[in-house]
Formats: sequence, C-alpha cells, structure tokens
Amino acid sequence: QVQLVESGGGLVQAGGSLRLSCAASGRTFNSYAMGWFRQAPGEERNFVAAITWSDGSTYYADSVKGRFTISRDNAKNTVYLQMNSLKPEDTAVYYCGAGGADVLVHVPYEYNYWGQGTQVTVSS
Repeated sequence: QVQLVESGGGLVQAGGSLRLSCAASGRTFNSYAMGWFRQAPGEERNFVAAITWSDGSTYYADSVKGRFTISRDNAKNTVYLQMNSLKPEDTAVYYCGAGGADVLVHVPYEYNYWGQGTQVTVSS
C-alpha cells in the first residue's frame, strides 16, 4: 500500500507560480513512475506530467509543456510539480498518482494509488 499526500496548492494570479509536492509513504516509493493529473469541475481527470524512477524520464501534456516541470527526490519520497506562467485554465484540483510500474503513462487507470488532491486556482 502507498499513501500519497499533496500540498502546495492555493490561489495565484495569472502569470504566477506555484510548486506542488506529493509525499509518499508505505511501500517502497522507488519502483513506480509518478504522475500529476488535474480535474476541473464537471470534467474528467486529465494528465499533466509523469516521471520515471529509474532514470527520471519525463512526459508532459501539450497544454503545460514549457511551463510546468515535474521532478522527484527519491531520498525524500517526494515528487514535485513546479508550475510557472499559470493561466486561468490551469484552475483545477491537482492529484498525484503512483503507477503500477516504472513506465511513463498518461491515463488514470494505469495509476494504482492517488492522493486526496490539492486545489489550484488561477485568477485572471
């Protein structure tokens, strides 16, 4: 079992920055790819970014490429999402997930564990 706890969300003006953190506990953290997803009201949970454990390979949704950066600190069992140049359309609840294997995937059903989410609101 893996427990995930997100933090770092909040209210920010357009053009601003936030850094989200996802702390993992439980089973070993270093066997899973980790991902960030987001879900706006009335919408599906959409992929944002993912990172592997083995070599730190990353993968981004087109909508955030060049603005968001995913990283992980295996010693701290934590994955981060640095979000710059935020836009109102980035407003959503952000979730981190732990995948079933160390491969980059962008669909929610490939992730076995989820955190409770953290709200990000970008004002115009």
